[in-house]
Amino acid sequence: MLDGSQLSAAWGIPFAGILLSIALCPLLTPVFWHHHFGKVAAAWSLAFLLPFAVIYGADAAGGSMVHALMAEYIPFIILLTALFTVAGGIFIRGNLHGSPGLNTAILAIGAVLASVMGTTGASMLMIRPLIRANDNRVRTAHIVVFFIFIVSNAGGSLTPLGDPPLFLGFLKGVDFFWTVRHIFAETLFLVGALLVIFFVLDRWHYQREGVLPVDPTPDTRRLGFDGTINFWLLGVVVALVLMSGLWKPGIGFDVYGTPLELPGLLRDAGLIVVTLVSLRVTPASVHADNQFSWGPMTEVAKLFAGIFLTIIPVIAMLRAGTSGAFGAVVSAVTRPDGQPDPAMYFWASGVLSSFLDNAPTYLVFFNTAGGDAHLLMTHMAATLAAISAGSVFMGANSYIGNAPNMMVKAIAEQRGVRMPSFFGYMAWAGAVLIPLFIVMTFIWFR
Repeated sequence: MLDGSQLSAAWGIPFAGILLSIALCPLLTPVFWHHHFGKVAAAWSLAFLLPFAVIYGADAAGGSMVHALMAEYIPFIILLTALFTVAGGIFIRGNLHGSPGLNTAILAIGAVLASVMGTTGASMLMIRPLIRANDNRVRTAHIVVFFIFIVSNAGGSLTPLGDPPLFLGFLKGVDFFWTVRHIFAETLFLVGALLVIFFVLDRWHYQREGVLPVDPTPDTRRLGFDGTINFWLLGVVVALVLMSGLWKPGIGFDVYGTPLELPGLLRDAGLIVVTLVSLRVTPASVHADNQFSWGPMTEVAKLFAGIFLTIIPVIAMLRAGTSGAFGAVVSAVTRPDGQPDPAMYFWASGVLSSFLDNAPTYLVFFNTAGGDAHLLMTHMAATLAAISAGSVFMGANSYIGNAPNMMVKAIAEQRGVRMPSFFGYMAWAGAVLIPLFIVMTFIWFR
């Protein structure tokens, strides 16, 4: 294992560079970023790997790269792709009329689905019918903003299927049902409060503005689903993930120093089959109605490859604790008596998740807390709960905090919704989410 105590903070520059590129390039150089984001991610990855290979040897660099890709990135991206594909193969047919009550109900349903089919899957399934239901409204940006808050983030906090950080924790050894047992109350409070705030706000807009004289979407005689076979495939995805977490045959393989367990390999192979089957059996008309494309998934896959590689030395330095280059971070989340401070873990993981994407942020603080899943689930349960809640909930604070945020924004703008700017969206988050997080801190993370 890489000794982080021997590394200087300079090895974290590529990681900071790729994250700053994700945050700033779409604002400052949107055309360049749209065409070359993959090259930017590759450049930052090489900025770490090549010097590391020269100084510490090709074996150390190769072993670290194989571990990051085989043990973490590939399982992560395979699950994300399967959920993205299956959800993109389901089309909700018909025209709903977006009243405040109906919109609130759709957001509540989406929140429940997010922990079952992932924030990516639930977002891709629910955002199109929600926008279509409200295409006769004058202002709809607030509806999409709260959709991101609730469905693309907070709703996915209860299972490893729900949000990428929790799946990474699952891969590290956290039990499948641990989060639902330990942060259910926090999730219920946050989602419930957001639904109430949304209903009041949407009702105010609805009563003030009414609807357009003509609904752009014609009424149909009944609602329904096209591509229903994908619901069965979704069940297969859930079964595969459960199998990999519950079945422990003790059979594994070593790939260049990285242990790979048989259940995980079978899960990933099964998810690939599910993805291919979904693409094969879903009618082309369903993909056309959903305007399904690989663009959002391609962007996430390329950027996360760079993130998972450049984060290697950062995790190693955090594992080194106070003897590593990031000892100040460890000290900041530790009380004077040496015990972890759940409130600081909640806010530290949350603030970084707001801008640095919540999946790698979860890994950073998971390792800062020691990286021992069994210890974190038992004696340090409050700390793991704080890391999990902060990483998932506060991924909603900016567009770049969680992969579905950007996907939802892109789909909404494609459908004519005038979404807030990067900083405009942050103003929404600051006004709505931050006060709720402060309340949660005093109730659960003191």
